[in-house]
Amino acid sequence: MSKSYWPDGSRLVISISMQMEAGGEAPYGPGGPFSGFIDMDPAYPDFPTKSWYKYGYREGIQRMLDLWDRFGVKVTSHMVGSAVDRAPEVAKEIVDRGHEAAAHGRDWVQQYDLDYDAEKKFIQDNIDSVKRATGQVPIGYNGAAMRGTINTLKILQDLGFKYFIDDVSRDEPFLIKVRDKDMAIIPYTLNLNDIIQFESYKFSSLEFEQQLKDEFDQLYEEAAARRRMMAISTHDRIQGRPYRVRSLGRFLEYASRHKGVTFMRKDQIADIIYSDSDPLRDINEHDAWADWERKHGKQKIVPVA
Repeated sequence: MSKSYWPDGSRLVISISMQMEAGGEAPYGPGGPFSGFIDMDPAYPDFPTKSWYKYGYREGIQRMLDLWDRFGVKVTSHMVGSAVDRAPEVAKEIVDRGHEAAAHGRDWVQQYDLDYDAEKKFIQDNIDSVKRATGQVPIGYNGAAMRGTINTLKILQDLGFKYFIDDVSRDEPFLIKVRDKDMAIIPYTLNLNDIIQFESYKFSSLEFEQQLKDEFDQLYEEAAARRRMMAISTHDRIQGRPYRVRSLGRFLEYASRHKGVTFMRKDQIADIIYSDSDPLRDINEHDAWADWERKHGKQKIVPVA
């Protein structure tokens, strides 16, 4: 048997995110299937788009939970605080069925322009919503569209978080220093992300399924010589559609047939990287940007005409 680069003997670890966002969107909602098809005056309510989002917590999550149970997969669910407040029973069911509740901001809005105090409250309110509904205190964070501030990591450290996922620079977890203390980075994904491939690139379910298999095959091969992790991102109202769940199930069946494949929650991966005697390390890009701002002042990038 080839050497394992994971302490439990796994050859390849697959980490799946199931984002709970629906119900936490802004009053008129970001995106949706009607964007660019019918341009409504934002002064009027868009009832069809609102109903499209509701599908996520009324149908999509429950269908994906049944899929995870079928294959014995445990996932990490990054939960928007206001979405949890809208459907606390759904958030509780996710945790009761063995999945991790992680944080995804108080509301489903960008946080990159918040000052330190406002951002800290934004994240703390998210923690409070998740704890109230599930009894679980989040230790992992994902910002909306992965956009945080130069203060985000420091705030997460202050609030007791153990890991952060807004990084797509590697196919394995690593550590960075935040004020001389370790913070685990569990890389996220854009290419194996349903919201990107289905909503932006208009992939069919079969195209996405083949992409999952091709990425799996390549990482499984590489895993003979180094630590490899495959990240997959699913969203309540997108991947939770019946035909997409059926397609994802075929991939899970395919991956599960391979020896040494393990599905892990992100908190489990964080525990592994913290306990590693010789973990992979990288620089803290947030600190690098803060240093640049101290030298040059805070600036907004102006597009070149």
